[in-house]
Amino acid sequence: MRTISDPSQFWIYLAEQPLFFLVLTVLAYLAGDRISQATNRHPVANPVLIAVVIVGSVLLLTGTPHARYFEGARFVHVLLGPATVALALPIIRHRALIRRQWRAIVGAMVIGAGVGVISAAGLAKALGLSAGTVASIAPKSVTAAIAMGISEQLGGTPPLTAVLVIATGILGGILITPLMNLIRVRDYAARGFAAGLAAHGIGTARALQVNEKAGAHAALAMGLNGLVTALLAPLLLLLL
Repeated sequence: MRTISDPSQFWIYLAEQPLFFLVLTVLAYLAGDRISQATNRHPVANPVLIAVVIVGSVLLLTGTPHARYFEGARFVHVLLGPATVALALPIIRHRALIRRQWRAIVGAMVIGAGVGVISAAGLAKALGLSAGTVASIAPKSVTAAIAMGISEQLGGTPPLTAVLVIATGILGGILITPLMNLIRVRDYAARGFAAGLAAHGIGTARALQVNEKAGAHAALAMGLNGLVTALLAPLLLLLL
């Protein structure tokens, strides 16, 4: 067995193991989830945010590049597909309610997706940012895989879009509950739809923690927003 006495060499040895960063990512999220439970699911104690802080701190302190980290953590990335498909289950369970609300859903989706693009791109243009940056910001409320594709087609920078998508999701997951309480939106269907529309997967995860009906509508909004934004974003950027 290999003997390692130097702590720095020990880290190098660990970092060479393909599953180390996978384990680090899972443990960081479990720690975040435990903290979230301990605070009675307080919006600020978002498990994703806590996990990002833990993993990011480890990478910064050890000087580990993202490419090296992703070699092990890519297994989590692969599971995003099945996890997204699994969101269909709460939608199916609440399909009768969703069917009755289809007119409101369509209207809210078109308006919400349009406002999401216009507000982000309009603010970026008002700040004098480049056209490429504006295109990168426009799809920030869509789930990452779709947002990066939209950004690339619009002439944006997909990695920048990915960062903005994650930031939007975390911020949305933190703000959605206190904001809905502030404006006195009590209906869980409306609260969940807003979370999925504005904060994609992270907002949907937050909605599922609160209420299954909210989670079903959040998952529906997240899926539809990818389609609607892909259609609307090019047209709205031309108008801007």
